[in-house]
Amino acid sequence: MCISAEVNFAAAAIIGTVGIATLRHAKHPREVLLASMPLLFALHQFIEGFVWLGLGGTIGDLALQNSSLLFILYAQAILPFLMPLSVLLIEQPGWRRTVISVIVAIAFGLMIYMTYGVMGFQTQVAAEHHSIAYRNAETESLVTGGLYIFVTCGALILSGHKVVRWFGILNLIGLSVVALVKQYAFSSVWCLYAAIISVMLYWQFSQGNIRWMRHRDKDAEKNSASIGATASPSA
Repeated sequence: MCISAEVNFAAAAIIGTVGIATLRHAKHPREVLLASMPLLFALHQFIEGFVWLGLGGTIGDLALQNSSLLFILYAQAILPFLMPLSVLLIEQPGWRRTVISVIVAIAFGLMIYMTYGVMGFQTQVAAEHHSIAYRNAETESLVTGGLYIFVTCGALILSGHKVVRWFGILNLIGLSVVALVKQYAFSSVWCLYAAIISVMLYWQFSQGNIRWMRHRDKDAEKNSASIGATASPSA
């Protein structure tokens, strides 16, 4: 997140409110993880607010270390696993679900490696150009960066739900732009962008456009209609 702690906390409050409302529209346990994404992003922004406070000397060094560790652990290790997993849970059986399962397996391996990097090697945190730069020599490479983009956006783009595909496309655009313009503050700036566009999930959940049983319900309606049409002449 950019600019200041106040902006972080304000974004966390607004997106968190939307996130709670989104969760209320989850109708099946398989939908809960995807519906919780706005709320998780809001909590993430809340944590970075404390990173800003630590960099400004408002809170102590220990609090700064803990908050920056939590932020980067979620951003670099946990999020790229939860994102494809949330898509897998709402996918119907078929080739899309099979491919997304492979992506989730890759994401799990990436999560293990990135957790090792974040926990085992020191992450340098500094404010630069109104953004927060997180630098970790072990987790920052072309390979980890490419895998991060692949697992985070790949499953979204492959989803059978149109709105989830658009969420993935917008995330891919955001990731690419941030990588080109603010690579030094990639984790911070992209997580802000992803948090903002995650609000679109509320509208889609509230409209019933993201449903685990949606395809089956449509098939059931078609079957009922065809049975009714067949039964009518004989009646």
